[in-house]
Amino acid sequence: MIHHLRAAGVSLIVDARGAKVPSILHWGADVGELDTSALDSLAGALVAAVPPSSIDESPRLSLVPTLFDGWSGRPGLEVHRVGGVAPSVSQPLALRLVATDATETTLVFTLADAAAAVTVTVTLELTPEGVLRLRHRVRNDASSPLAVDGVAAALPLPDRARELLDFTGLWTHERTPQRHTLGQGIWSREHRHGRPGHDDAFLFAAGAPGFTFRTGEVWATHLAWSGDKVLWAERSPLGASVSGSGELLAPGDIVLADGEHYESPWTVAVYSATGLDGVSARLHPWIRSWSSIRRPRPVVLNTWEAVYFDHDLPTLLTLVDQAARVGVERFVLDDGWFEGRTDDRRALGDWFVDAARWPDGLSPLIDAVRAQGMDFGLWVEPEMVNPDSTVAREHPDWILGHADAPTWRFQRVLDLSNPEAFAYILGRLDALLGEYDIAFLKWDHNRDLLGGSAHRQTAAFYRLLDAVRAAHPHVEIESCASGGARIDLGVLERVERVWTSDTNDPLERQAIQRYTSLVIPPEYLGGHLGAAQSHTTWRTSDLEFRLVTALFGSAGIEWNLNEASPAELDTIAAWIDTYKRLRGLLHTGTVVRSDASDPALHAHGVVFRDLTSALFAHVSLAAPRTTVPSPLRLPGLDPDRLYRVRPLTLGAAPRAIQDAPPAWIAAGETVLSGRVLAEIGLAVPLLAPEQAQLFTADAL
Repeated sequence: MIHHLRAAGVSLIVDARGAKVPSILHWGADVGELDTSALDSLAGALVAAVPPSSIDESPRLSLVPTLFDGWSGRPGLEVHRVGGVAPSVSQPLALRLVATDATETTLVFTLADAAAAVTVTVTLELTPEGVLRLRHRVRNDASSPLAVDGVAAALPLPDRARELLDFTGLWTHERTPQRHTLGQGIWSREHRHGRPGHDDAFLFAAGAPGFTFRTGEVWATHLAWSGDKVLWAERSPLGASVSGSGELLAPGDIVLADGEHYESPWTVAVYSATGLDGVSARLHPWIRSWSSIRRPRPVVLNTWEAVYFDHDLPTLLTLVDQAARVGVERFVLDDGWFEGRTDDRRALGDWFVDAARWPDGLSPLIDAVRAQGMDFGLWVEPEMVNPDSTVAREHPDWILGHADAPTWRFQRVLDLSNPEAFAYILGRLDALLGEYDIAFLKWDHNRDLLGGSAHRQTAAFYRLLDAVRAAHPHVEIESCASGGARIDLGVLERVERVWTSDTNDPLERQAIQRYTSLVIPPEYLGGHLGAAQSHTTWRTSDLEFRLVTALFGSAGIEWNLNEASPAELDTIAAWIDTYKRLRGLLHTGTVVRSDASDPALHAHGVVFRDLTSALFAHVSLAAPRTTVPSPLRLPGLDPDRLYRVRPLTLGAAPRAIQDAPPAWIAAGETVLSGRVLAEIGLAVPLLAPEQAQLFTADAL
């Protein structure tokens, strides 16, 4: 039969008639209620002509596209038998539909090739938010081993989706957008880091040329996986276009014995009729529906850029006092606390508190933190070791990859698929969390794997996280990987925070946070107030610009407050009060971004769920291209309600290059309808570069 799933303005129509592998007839805008007759008519209307010099039937894109169906593009499934004198040649499976399980939200198709003794199960789920999830399960039904070489989700794209947006980047410059025209052929991004990497494609968005944050149809996909992966878009000469994604498997990664199966990561796909903001508007509520976050996001102070490896208890106790003075709620001790760890070249993996620097253990610091009403967090990097460590010297067989391979940040990877290594790490984490009152782990991962099985390592990483969480359910975890090199929806199921980037430079952070929040809700995005001079770029920024930038996320501080002036401490305390007052809005509302013709200007905001209030930021990244910028439009408000809009400052007013401010700012406020604010907007100050102005909007 033909199945039609509908949710939140999205339709998914799948043709599962007969014995062929089902195919998606439509994934996109809701086409309304269709009865059986209408669905049959639609399917008939979409049967294409049979072209010359092609297979002798109408071409179609199935849920598992292979050569068997005449699909000559990248296949959705590749397997071969192993054993005997030589491996068998990979052959496309002659899959046939043998069973269907359908509900109002989920379709499960069981496909089989009896001769090849392989069963494939395809699951599609359309959530109430209109998010489509798709995955495959491959089972071996024969006594001879079956090697799985590749499994991928392939979703159809309409002809009008001819422009692609994906992402690249590097350390401290994660999630840099890039656009391409989708012509005939394939645009493919393969990641072999053993983690998504700083250059992670992150999100593949295809749309009508020129789609923006607020306009245009978009079909977007994300792979919920923290290891090697491939994402691609392809346009066939036959006319079909697909968006594909899957785990990037290495030879030998998956070899199935009789009855064993491989299950692919979930592909998460979103259709939006309202640009990239529409993608976020579906993803964020869906993520929040299963998020493990159960309390307001606390203000964090992390010690890394404050003291680095210089762990001196009196200095740290003074920092605790300063943190409490400004209103910090969580104090996190970063790298340098464990045995022999005086720099980044030694001791990684020896997870015992350093008795030389901490003769009484961590308790004196933790007791001081708790006495000030804060909870305590600790940095760990469980998947890594330094060659100069006790664990590496005593257990060289626990190290992943070739012994002569180069180190990275002076460290090697611990093979978590080794049961003894896994047990050691789990035991040490369990012991630390059992001995000390630790509420939070910053879980770091500071290098690519560059060897070994990324599949087995990633699966073991998930098992380790799950085991720690099961044993210590009160402990929150932050995913950090040299900054933002492991941010995906696979790890997000197991953590309460991600470290967005190792840079605290607010200018760099503006772009990084803007694009990371396309997928990840802001309450997950760790953003810290750093020192005036950035430790990664050496750029100097005003305090107020740093405060505005760190406000839109899970806010924190990474600055030695012992060096801050009394006036700066007062400003930081006021900022924290503002964050605490607004985090209910910032962490539950709808993220909006305003499209600006001037690349030097950014605008973004968060609108409360009931549309009663909003916070917007007008940001000047560089010298503007025009003397007077266009009016700033504030999207996402109720068009039929009046709003009082006021400027909000965090400390000193932002610097502006103007003889007089806009009249409404001089007056202190204006009252306009949501429709006028979205369609026309209001005048903005002529901000100097690297400045930001906040605006609040409250319904009357």
